[in-house]
Amino acid sequence: MKVLITGSNGLLGQKLLHKLRVDEGVNLVATSKGENRISEKNGYTYFDLDITNKNAVTQLIASEKPQVVFNTAAMTNVDLCEEKKEACDNLNVNAVQYLSVACQQIDAHLIHISTDFIFDGEDGPYKEEDKPNPLSYYGLSKLKSENIVKESACNWTILRTIIVFGVGENLSKSNIVLWAKGALEKDESLNIIDDQFRAPTLAEDLADACILAAKKKAYGIFNASGKDIMSIYEIVERIAKHYRNTTKNLNKISTATLNQKAGRPPKTGFILDKAINELGYNPHSFEECLTIIDEQLKKIIKT
Repeated sequence: MKVLITGSNGLLGQKLLHKLRVDEGVNLVATSKGENRISEKNGYTYFDLDITNKNAVTQLIASEKPQVVFNTAAMTNVDLCEEKKEACDNLNVNAVQYLSVACQQIDAHLIHISTDFIFDGEDGPYKEEDKPNPLSYYGLSKLKSENIVKESACNWTILRTIIVFGVGENLSKSNIVLWAKGALEKDESLNIIDDQFRAPTLAEDLADACILAAKKKAYGIFNASGKDIMSIYEIVERIAKHYRNTTKNLNKISTATLNQKAGRPPKTGFILDKAINELGYNPHSFEECLTIIDEQLKKIIKT
């Protein structure tokens, strides 16, 4: 099976790359914008690809002819998307159109990553068929991308996920677990919102869902998040307890006090039955995820 990854320098892209590059049944092509930031260079071919460039996307997919394309590239900073709508549309909407057309032309399976932010958070947790109502431009852009994929004539899978976290190499941004761990170690006072509820997702679990969807040639929309739904405050609190940090410096605040540019859904979370039953998806508990991250961080320290 020949596989192409977009956004291979990102967290999910890296996890997919490391899982697939050692799979003898996979011929792997990794792509991202700019140079390859992953130190391990064996087991795949790398191309510098700007997926907002229609001609570049069309030419590379036509020449490489992958059977599966994982689209992990996206603009995910919610407030930045609100501020820079054109850039958001270029990466989250237009690029998906280019990919879907290119996949259609070679009959490739397009596996696209979406988000809980397509929902308004008034009735979570959500099933795949629930009606979207995004509160932010980011959420709207991802909903537009879903519609593009669904209208494509190629085989497609949409995996909706929530707050992806984990350990990566030379990442352009942090994630909630690494940020909280670092902030707690400084023993500083932290203001954490307690009126938004999410189901954070270990990057390895999401990568497994992607690979399961590819190998099973799954068609349609699947929820693929963590299985523990909790407030952002509880996420940080559980991280603190795991690392035996004090929780006395954690202060509960409301979303309204932050004056964020973009709206956030109050409570999302996903019902995972479809992915569990049809894909064999088996996400870790949040505590198991933190133990996995511990082991990965120890390996980095040793090297």
